[in-house]
Amino acid sequence: MRVVHLIQHSMAVARLRPLCRVIMMGFVLVLLQACQLLSLNPGFTPDTALEQRMLDNSNATPMPAVDLLAVDGDLAAYMSAHVDTELRGWDLVIRLQELLFAPEFLNIQYDDSANFSASEAFARRRANCLTLVNLYIAMARYNGLQVEYQTAQVRPQWDRRGELMVMSEHINALGSLGGSDQYIVDFLPNVPLQHQTAEVITDQQALALYFNNLAVDHLVNERIDDALTWFRYALEADPELAIAWNNMGSAWNAAGDDERAEYSYMKAAWLDKNYPTAVNNLARFYAIRGNETEAARYRRAVQHYNNRNPYFHYARGNIAFNDEDYESAQAHYQRAIQRNRLEPDFYLALGLTYRELGQDEEFQEARDLAVALRELGDQTYRTSQSRVRRVDNRTILRASSAGFSVRFDN
Repeated sequence: MRVVHLIQHSMAVARLRPLCRVIMMGFVLVLLQACQLLSLNPGFTPDTALEQRMLDNSNATPMPAVDLLAVDGDLAAYMSAHVDTELRGWDLVIRLQELLFAPEFLNIQYDDSANFSASEAFARRRANCLTLVNLYIAMARYNGLQVEYQTAQVRPQWDRRGELMVMSEHINALGSLGGSDQYIVDFLPNVPLQHQTAEVITDQQALALYFNNLAVDHLVNERIDDALTWFRYALEADPELAIAWNNMGSAWNAAGDDERAEYSYMKAAWLDKNYPTAVNNLARFYAIRGNETEAARYRRAVQHYNNRNPYFHYARGNIAFNDEDYESAQAHYQRAIQRNRLEPDFYLALGLTYRELGQDEEFQEARDLAVALRELGDQTYRTSQSRVRRVDNRTILRASSAGFSVRFDN
């Protein structure tokens, strides 16, 4: 369930439901956030009049007054019955984890379609990752803990042709226990995240992501008018949410409105200069309409990104390794390392190619380096079997150590 391959051809939309991650849709879902793109200079300027027409929800009900973190009477009573008022700090964090996941308590189950508020998740005992974070944050803040929403980019995945398959953000909760002592609560602790992409977001931004996910659910089930309504809600909550603009472009494309589809993709790319999902969608948009000059320009930007992205070369190395083309795999892994010298998985993969090529000494060296880097990561996220990981910021490499990869695997 970690990889979504959603391809939209003309009016047809693949029938998939949004995952626990925040989903970005398009002709082809892509994840291209880590590296700087070529400057496209499309000459785009926002068109206020067009946007007002696109975002006009006058024929629909006003944006719902959704409070994702509201604690209703039933949830409050449950916590009063099961949370000792004397608990503080880490002991309280662990107790809330028990309430969420232990079979004798809430035993929250994963459901990719469970786009709920905190109180709804409590009542239904189901959640996707955003919903789980809603419930946890509501419970934690009710009990006096400091905790925020946090997003992070999932590692990109390519197909055998070298095209990107997924664009998604994972969301979890980041709590503070004072000083450098923090913790992370995550429904899926083994999601492979990219280095240095974690970002704390506001409650209002989380609400926009919630509306975005509801809109995606409608879109992939071909309820285009409903999808457009909920994308409008998302952009009312956060007018600068690039993924909602991009996803709305896919909805307008499905509705056959070329002008608004093109504008939405352009607006997404304009809002986030490091957001090639929209660039990829524009390339396909122009190609389908026979404008090969524009399509080629946008494709070159994506290809430029691929060449600079270490995970692209890692993915190509994995394909070559599986094909038993170990020399090509070695070359790809070395290119990945040149672009990110502190990712342990790259060294481990390179070591395995050395072993297949009979280069035992090089295999040992690469494996030992991978282990050392992995252990450094383990000092940052103290792994356990729980969905809560304690963080000691004193051990985290700073921005001066760009490329350090924190693995969240248990």
